[in-house]
Amino acid sequence: MKRILPLLAALAAAFCLQVTALAQDYRPYLKRSELPDGVQYLPAPPDSSTLRFFDDWLQYRWGKSVRETPRGERAAAEAEHSPEAFARMYSEPFGLPITEKGTPAIYRLLARTADTAGASTGTAKRHYMRLRPYVLYGEPTLVPEEEESHRRTGSYPSSHSAMGWATALVLSEVNPDRAEPILQFGYEYGQSRVIAGYHFQSDVDIARLAAAACVARLHTDKAFQKDLEQAQKEYKRLAGKK
Repeated sequence: MKRILPLLAALAAAFCLQVTALAQDYRPYLKRSELPDGVQYLPAPPDSSTLRFFDDWLQYRWGKSVRETPRGERAAAEAEHSPEAFARMYSEPFGLPITEKGTPAIYRLLARTADTAGASTGTAKRHYMRLRPYVLYGEPTLVPEEEESHRRTGSYPSSHSAMGWATALVLSEVNPDRAEPILQFGYEYGQSRVIAGYHFQSDVDIARLAAAACVARLHTDKAFQKDLEQAQKEYKRLAGKK
C-alpha cells in the first residue's frame, strides 16, 4: 500500500499537468494590454444628433423586422460564442468539420484567436460605455436570458462581432479556397448582433476594424505563427493537398 500511494500521487499530478496544459492551449495569445488600444485609434461612437446614429436606428428597426424569420432564428442561435459553438458554426463555410478531436490544430487556432479578439474590444468598451439598443429603447431582445448580464456592459465595439470577424480572417488563411463563404459567415455573424438587439450597426462595423487590428498584431506573435502553420498543415493533410 505504501508503494501504491506515491504511484497514485504521481499519476494524479501528471494528469493535472496534462489537463492544465490542454487548458492553456486555448488561452488568448496576448493579454489585453498587448493588443492595440481601441481608444487610441478607433473613432468614438456616433452622437445621437448625427446621421450615423440615424443609420444605427434604421438598422435597429431592420433587425427587429426580421426577428420572426429564419434569419432571426439564426441570429438567436449565434448568440453563443464558446469555442465549441464557433467550431460548429464555421465548419460549413470552412468546408470541413472542425472539432477538438478531429482537427485539434485548427480548433486550437480558432479558440485562441476568438478569445484574443474578444479581449481586443475591452478598453474601448469600458471607455465609452455606450448603452446597448435594448437598454436605450427599453425593449426586449432575441436572447432574453442574457439581457440582465449584458445590461451594464458597453455596446461599442461588439465583442461578439470582433470574435467572429477575426476568426473568419484567420480561417481564410488556413483554407483560402473557401475564403468567400468563410468571410460571408463572419460578416453575417456580426449582423446577427444587430438583429438580436444587443448592438447598433456602428458597434458591429467598428468591431470589424478592431478585429483586423487584432489579427495584424497576432501575426507578430510566435505562438500564433506556430499554431497557424500547424493548422494549415493539418488542413492540407485532411484535404489531401500537398
